[in-house]
Amino acid sequence: MTTTITFDFDASVFGALRLAPGEFAREMRVAAAVQWYAQGIVSQGKAAELADLTRAEFLEELHHRKVPACQVTADELADEIHGA
Repeated sequence: MTTTITFDFDASVFGALRLAPGEFAREMRVAAAVQWYAQGIVSQGKAAELADLTRAEFLEELHHRKVPACQVTADELADEIHGA
């Protein structure tokens, strides 16, 4: 089952961003997925699904947007390595 969400934007938004409406919709999906992943709200796999990308494509998107693919802190990693 899918759900459709509709947003209303002034036509000037598309010109300002230099995106056609379809490109704008795709950018919104990807940007939201990247943001939610960066905040730790969704997993990498779920974010890729939300963005309608493969996991590899999502990783490329993270790199392109300079968002770390690994959301583990150094302390969390050290705890895991040392079994804490």
